[in-house]
Amino acid sequence: MHSPTPGRTTAIDGLSLGTAALGNLFHAISDEDAAATVEAAWACGIRAFDTAPHYGLGLSERRLGDALRSRPRAQYTLSTKVGRRLRRRTGPLPGDDLANGFAVPATHERVWDFSAGGVRRSVEESLARLGLDRVDTVYLHDPDGHVRAAFDHAYPELERMRAEGMVGAIGVGMNQTEMPARFVRDTDIDVVLLAGRYSLLDQSALAVLLPQAARRGVSVLIGGVFNSGLLADPRPGAHFDYAPAAPQVLERALELRAVCAEFDVPLRAAALQFPYGHPAVAGVLLGARRAAEVADAAAMLRHPVPSAMWRALRSRGLLQPDVPVPVRGIRRHMEGKLS
Repeated sequence: MHSPTPGRTTAIDGLSLGTAALGNLFHAISDEDAAATVEAAWACGIRAFDTAPHYGLGLSERRLGDALRSRPRAQYTLSTKVGRRLRRRTGPLPGDDLANGFAVPATHERVWDFSAGGVRRSVEESLARLGLDRVDTVYLHDPDGHVRAAFDHAYPELERMRAEGMVGAIGVGMNQTEMPARFVRDTDIDVVLLAGRYSLLDQSALAVLLPQAARRGVSVLIGGVFNSGLLADPRPGAHFDYAPAAPQVLERALELRAVCAEFDVPLRAAALQFPYGHPAVAGVLLGARRAAEVADAAAMLRHPVPSAMWRALRSRGLLQPDVPVPVRGIRRHMEGKLS
């Protein structure tokens, strides 16, 4: 049985803000808009923030650190990631970084590095960009193609850094379930950040990862609840899992929306609240690039969702009969976390 060390940061509750957009994901935003997004999150009561060196070649970390610097450090939690170190380019620059999804000058290149030394240097470099002396959680970021290095070198180094107090909690962030399940089974991680694998359209995490995490006392933070946008606005051309949605997937999303509408529930509210039905899920991570998106997410998390709606989704075959769904207690659970 996983037994967290006393005093270690393990709980991740409520709604967390993911900040890939602060790194100019797909298109640029201004420093002012980035700051306003974090300000809106704080005003809504969000106190957990996630970033990574990968996001805009460090721009997300710098902007998030700037936005939080005047806030009391004890009042929020912050996570970043390791696995992609940034190395400054020499010679003529190749232009922008849009090939990797970010509208920033390609001043640096990413180097996969799950070595012990690389992990430690990555955290130190992140702290410098953030302007902080510690982070609350560090995730191994997408180690899919680096299994041996992640388990044999990166994870043990994170464990040492946790023991030193340089970081609080440690975990793995991925958009697959098999490797995180192995981490839950074979290591002493605190948390899994899982993207896109536990939503109204994809419950693959329910087979092994979530039950295993619940047994081991490992928190799971769910990202990608809108599955690349399809569950936020199902329409032709919408994306699912980073690619245009297949017709049958779009049809299922439209059916989900229709049932939700019968109960005056926006599909966004159902998608945001659905993961909380599982006892291993400690929170939801939502990306946003504008203040209005943050406010909408907070409102959707508070929106009443009747038990009858979940029963209707099950009876019409849109949810499996054994999939756990939220109870009314989710609203009480959220009180005080989102004002």
